Amino acid sequence: MAQKPNIKPYHHMSSFNLQPRLENEFIRIVPLQADDFETLYAVASDPLIWEQHPNKDRYRREMFETFFKGAMESKGACLVYDRKTGTAIGSSRYYGADEATRTIAIGYTFMARDHWGGIYNPALKGLMLEHAFGHFDTVIFHIGAHNIRSQKAMEKLGGKKIAELEMEYYGEPNKLNFVYEIRKEDRKK
Repeated sequence: MAQKPNIKPYHHMSSFNLQPRLENEFIRIVPLQADDFETLYAVASDPLIWEQHPNKDRYRREMFETFFKGAMESKGACLVYDRKTGTAIGSSRYYGADEATRTIAIGYTFMARDHWGGIYNPALKGLMLEHAFGHFDTVIFHIGAHNIRSQKAMEKLGGKKIAELEMEYYGEPNKLNFVYEIRKEDRKK
């Protein structure tokens, strides 16, 4: 039986920036803005991006509008650019910050297919983890139960599966997710 998620809504933490500007040699992360919809939808409109995702219709404009609204309301979403070409390649976000347990989640990540399977996802997650570990001890990732590609990518980053739960997505039905964690003390470099 799946567990209920224990994700607390974000509350103000003056010392942690949920929408940092970060970059390395491969990617640049900037805060997601309302006027980024068309730029990000141009990436998200590819149905194959979502084929293993719990919400397979997110490539449809009306479904992506719901996703984007949730991203904006989260106040933790970012737009990801290929640093060499300057083109938008996807999005990710911080959410579920819990000061008591010193835990935060990273998720809702997607990337253009031509940036899969190489350096870009590890470059993105590496930057986001480094930023999170400046304030938190544990980072949680929720990955769809049927999203084998993302599960394997998480394991390559050093993530350990710790639970399964039904997770509510903003404006979308609950879906079974696997919960992975990466702890600061265990972080693979």
